[in-house]
Amino acid sequence: MGLEYYQETDLADGPLVLSHEMPESQSVALGIFIDVGSRDESPNEAGITHALEHMLFKGTKDMDVDRLAEKLDELGGNANAYTSRERTCFHLHVLYEQWREALDILIAMVQEPAIPADEWPREREVIYAEMAMVEDTPEEWVTDQHVEGLFPGDVIGKPVLGSHDSLASIGTEDLSSFLIHWYRPPRMLITAAGNINHQDLVDAVGEANWRKAGEPALRKQPSAMATGLQPLKREGGQAQLVVSVAGINASSEQRPVAWLANQVLGGGLSSRLFREVREKRGLAYSIGSHLNALSDVGTWSITCGSEPERAAECVSLLSSLLNDFSDSVTPDEVERARKQLEVQLRMGLDSVEGQMLYLGGRLDESALISPLQWLEKIRAVEATDVSGWAAKHLSAGKLWTVAAPEQALDKICDRIRTC
Repeated sequence: MGLEYYQETDLADGPLVLSHEMPESQSVALGIFIDVGSRDESPNEAGITHALEHMLFKGTKDMDVDRLAEKLDELGGNANAYTSRERTCFHLHVLYEQWREALDILIAMVQEPAIPADEWPREREVIYAEMAMVEDTPEEWVTDQHVEGLFPGDVIGKPVLGSHDSLASIGTEDLSSFLIHWYRPPRMLITAAGNINHQDLVDAVGEANWRKAGEPALRKQPSAMATGLQPLKREGGQAQLVVSVAGINASSEQRPVAWLANQVLGGGLSSRLFREVREKRGLAYSIGSHLNALSDVGTWSITCGSEPERAAECVSLLSSLLNDFSDSVTPDEVERARKQLEVQLRMGLDSVEGQMLYLGGRLDESALISPLQWLEKIRAVEATDVSGWAAKHLSAGKLWTVAAPEQALDKICDRIRTC
């Protein structure tokens, strides 16, 4: 599976179109990606990208909110959307014979949304409830606080959901203006995977009346990530810990070695973190490491929840594991991680929806390579490469964020200061 893994057509008066044909599939997954996210908002627009994601399900020029919901249910598959710091995506997964109807609905949602004034106050309350759910989920709450601490004063660190105050000041006219500005080529990408012919898809997309092309998003690269300690008082039965170092951006050539390093450190049941923190000492129920990549910056993070009384012990162990990691990576660990990644990549090829979402990565780079080509690159990585990459990144400054009850916080923070 080489460059023929996907086909691509750049429409002169429309978006870029990518498809991955899977002839034996009974379904088609379709997505419309827009290269806009929360980091592209001005301070008084905070949360508008995510709000717009919600509101595009509230009807189109030809369908009110109830009829749109009925049509999506009649298709019977999966209708969803997401907003991140750099991306908005609307996607549908339907039977292959219904792909054209599904595409027409997606296009109507992003090109001719109703954005009804009477729906926005209700949907704003739904988003407030979503914010409350994050507040009540310690892992999500501390992660939001950690990212804001990593990028202090920068829009990239602000919550994707925005705030109560910012949403209260946004009206439907603001939503419409934001959409007209951002939802246009070349910021738009349409992807499809499954039992679909590329030229048929291109012809269908070409029939739509797309907005005149705008300018690409111009993003200011954030300053160096903050380091040190971020203590947060929070009552509860657990202390939440997050520690991050600089990682890689979304198009980095170092992805294969970074994936392997992350897998060895905290990516599975046999990882260092899971074995040493959970299995051998019972210090945490949930423990793992994660790579988070944007177009120009990335992080390598560890997240952990521990009993407040044992969190200081957990900090010492995490610090020791990070300090010793790069010098102790073994060929056996790398080979085991390689096999895990191979399973993930190869099994992912069976997922119509997964392959559609994979094609959305085209917004981050000039060309995509197939998952199997990534597998070849992963196979070429040696244990010494993993050690060297980890040493470079783990030797840099770290930001520790700890959220814990007041009576345990000082002890945990004192331990972090001495690590």
